[in-house]
Amino acid sequence: MNEISNSPKNHKTIAESAAGENEEIGKLNLPVNDRDHVQGPKTAPVNLVEYGDYECPYTGQAYPIVKEIQKRLGDKLLFVFRNFPLRKIHPHAQHAAEAAEAAAAQGKFWDMHDYLFEHQRALDDNHLFKYAATLGIDTDKFRKEMSGHIYASQIDKSLGEGIASGVEGTPTFFINGARHNGSWDLETLLATIEKKGL
Repeated sequence: MNEISNSPKNHKTIAESAAGENEEIGKLNLPVNDRDHVQGPKTAPVNLVEYGDYECPYTGQAYPIVKEIQKRLGDKLLFVFRNFPLRKIHPHAQHAAEAAEAAAAQGKFWDMHDYLFEHQRALDDNHLFKYAATLGIDTDKFRKEMSGHIYASQIDKSLGEGIASGVEGTPTFFINGARHNGSWDLETLLATIEKKGL
């Protein structure tokens, strides 16, 4: 799939077109669970799940939008980020996702998540190791886990779960388990969240 279809104002996909015929394609296949990386209280009335790719320019555009939505909604929002690296078109996406998971093993997932999006144009392995050091991550352990691809199967599982939910490109959002098929610019996404969950 061409990721261009996932720009904020042009978010029509094959999965969306098929959604009218099969409503299940618009549902989150795997509910939010203890394996997820979450920000916000589990009791929040709204769950926003994003399938994203650290190298995707559109996921990069969505990053500050999500931050602003989190700021505005505060404790009313539980945000979840799930890995969906588009390996065929983004050569560094897989390793960036592995770096985020290696950071998570040291309690620094969100630090690395943010840092990757804020330095999205430099995601080669040398930069990933520098980012780990900058964030105070045990670099020996980080390097070992990265070279051993310890988290590759976990990312494969996230990809498979995304595909089962109809995800084809990034970013793809789900609001309280239902796929958001409209634009994901700030005003539209925020209005949809408020309509569906608040």
